[in-house]
Amino acid sequence: MIGKLIAKYCQLLSWLMAASLALMVVLVFTNVVLRYALNSGIAVSEELSRWLFVWLTFLGGIVALHERAHLGTDILVSRLSVSGKKICLGLGHLLMLFVCWLLFKGSLDQVKINWDASSAAMEVSMGLFYACGLVFAVSGAVILLMDFWRLITGQMSSEQLVGIRESEDQPHNKTHSA
Repeated sequence: MIGKLIAKYCQLLSWLMAASLALMVVLVFTNVVLRYALNSGIAVSEELSRWLFVWLTFLGGIVALHERAHLGTDILVSRLSVSGKKICLGLGHLLMLFVCWLLFKGSLDQVKINWDASSAAMEVSMGLFYACGLVFAVSGAVILLMDFWRLITGQMSSEQLVGIRESEDQPHNKTHSA
């Protein structure tokens, strides 16, 4: 149930990221054309593009965490026994949950500090800029807790115990022909 909800949430985030990227391209391209052609520009273009890029990065981190798409190496973990893999994955999840807590705490402090400060061009609360850390920390913690629950209840297959996936650049067939 919660897995399907998280999958739908990540799909929504993917659409938001695509829309943000498209808006960034339009804003920057339009601003460049206006500067060269008319010696003017859109005042909020640079600031909004910067905000969208930061939010895009954090939202992409949520989706990548859900899809287990972050970079990693499994040279040690892949050689461990199943119980060793479970222990390493569990410790990794606990450490990542701690990092989510640190990110949540720091972002919350920044949101509180900057809530009354407004951005230069858009004149919006700077607290909204730092809120991306809160969104990532909460979303990441939910994803990690769900995976951790699946680990401790034995719902993960042995292939899922290694926290990374093969690079898409690598051929899946390991045999080489001459």
